[in-house]
Amino acid sequence: MCGIVGYIGKRDVAPLLLEGLQRLEYRGYDSAGIAVQTRGSGLKSVKAKGRVRDLEAKLPKRFAGTTGIAHTRWATHGAPNDVNAHPHLDPDGKVAVVHNGIIDNASDLRAKLAADGVELVSDTDTEVLAHLVARAQAGTLEGRVQEALRHIDGTYGIAVLHADFPDRIVVARNGSPVLLGIGEHEMLVASDVAALVSHTRQVVTLNDGEMATIKADDYRTYTTEGSRTSTSPETVEWAAESYDMGGHDTYMHKEISEQADSVDRVLRGRIDDRFATVHLGGLNMDAREARGVRRVKILGCGSAYHAGMIGAQLIEEVARIPADAEPASEFRYRNAVVDPDCLYIAVSQSGETYDTLAAVQELKRKGARVLGVVNVVGSAIARETDGGVYVHAGPEVCVVSTKCFTNTAVAFALLALHLGRIRDLSVADGKRLIAGLRRLPEQIAEILDGEEAIRRLAAEYAQARSMMFVGRVRGYPVAREASLKLKEVSYIHAEAYPASELKHGPLALIEPAVPTVAILPDDELLEKNRATLEEIKARHGRILAVAHAEQEKADHTIVVPRNEVELDPILMGLPLQLLAYHTALCLDRDIDKPRNLAKSVTVE
Repeated sequence: MCGIVGYIGKRDVAPLLLEGLQRLEYRGYDSAGIAVQTRGSGLKSVKAKGRVRDLEAKLPKRFAGTTGIAHTRWATHGAPNDVNAHPHLDPDGKVAVVHNGIIDNASDLRAKLAADGVELVSDTDTEVLAHLVARAQAGTLEGRVQEALRHIDGTYGIAVLHADFPDRIVVARNGSPVLLGIGEHEMLVASDVAALVSHTRQVVTLNDGEMATIKADDYRTYTTEGSRTSTSPETVEWAAESYDMGGHDTYMHKEISEQADSVDRVLRGRIDDRFATVHLGGLNMDAREARGVRRVKILGCGSAYHAGMIGAQLIEEVARIPADAEPASEFRYRNAVVDPDCLYIAVSQSGETYDTLAAVQELKRKGARVLGVVNVVGSAIARETDGGVYVHAGPEVCVVSTKCFTNTAVAFALLALHLGRIRDLSVADGKRLIAGLRRLPEQIAEILDGEEAIRRLAAEYAQARSMMFVGRVRGYPVAREASLKLKEVSYIHAEAYPASELKHGPLALIEPAVPTVAILPDDELLEKNRATLEEIKARHGRILAVAHAEQEKADHTIVVPRNEVELDPILMGLPLQLLAYHTALCLDRDIDKPRNLAKSVTVE
């Protein structure tokens, strides 16, 4: 949530900051602002409720400078409006601060500042930082920021300008991403690599409790206590073109259409035909350690949690290790018993999801072994865990996850196969699953080729006031994710249930105005699933089936190609991504930036 961009160098800063903010729009926001160290006139700031284009329209023609910071805000403390937008300044207009995160003790700090006669003009938690920096007594900007941060409880990624120190920007991180972009006689800072890659692919990622000072020609990193730290730039693997729409009308459509290629990437170089297994060197776990795993617990939020549900099913079925998935946001608060024989797996597209990261940190504190399944190299979860698997989906810009969800499910299939072959999975079954994995890209392309038929179906169901999604065992996580996709992007109310649970209450909702989407893989439960269709039809419900063959009791069927039964869930969710997309298109929704949502949830 929210986005930070900063620049110091020789170029005119305002256009660079606006471009960076535009590249961060996908993260979700409701206002934007910019502060520039102008030539000879100190700090100047402009803020606007709405989109980056609204901010751009408000900028005066004379807004020249070569140092500045900018921000897109997703409202937490205070309504979205011009006053609450970042950057926040002190009363003298000398200090400007942009901030991602939440200051937990903001109310106490605001009360103390007010008691000292400080006039607070916004409703935000961030404004206190600008006042604290301005009131600090240290002789350097670094010291003043450190002094201010000693009063702060909570999470933050911040960038600070000060008119008395015009040659630098000071940044700090605690729980919210901050990256430095290393250029030629210029430096950048951002909360997301997307804002940097059009200018540099050399990036330094700050750790929690770390700060940095950037000047036009150098940078240095240090702790919030002042001790120097050692950092080296890493090369970002994604080029700026990866963030373009590539001729599609929306990022969501582009990312759905990329899935055959993205799945091929997650498989590439990992299959070992000789031993009918896969190589996952990043696990940092030898065969003896893998055989010692007695249970697997997968933690994630939203789509990552649903991918973890598919992963748990695969691990239990293929490797015969008891496995389950749980929302990380629940796990971290329930004082769970940490089992030394349990392998914990944290799942996050961004690798920065706050609840998941906090769960990882708590598990590590208790001595657990934790792996990460993430998309972003060098992200916080990737660094905090003992090892893991990168899903190689490439940049995902649309707020709703599509290709990253699919790649994560495939990564779990690889992990299940790896663990299974170390344990009791036969060579024959290993070869069978490898053949199935290799068929996935071609089958994905086949499903996506049927987009026109799915578009017509979406037009039929777009006026539903609510929709039910049902599946059984392998199909249930698919139903959960498909329900989430529909509600996220179309705003149609949707619920997902295990098919076996319909008769225990949800059948009361079935009527012609509430269609049901049923996931029916051709497995050992097909006849039981068909009995569920009978129950729905008996109550005059409309049915859209996703199956391997036409279903007589369904009003419509989307037929998907068969793979191995363990891998079928990966394919069965794809047409439902298209269904959600075209339903939202019919309803004229803001597909890439659904209301109230953000891409990377880096606050609680």
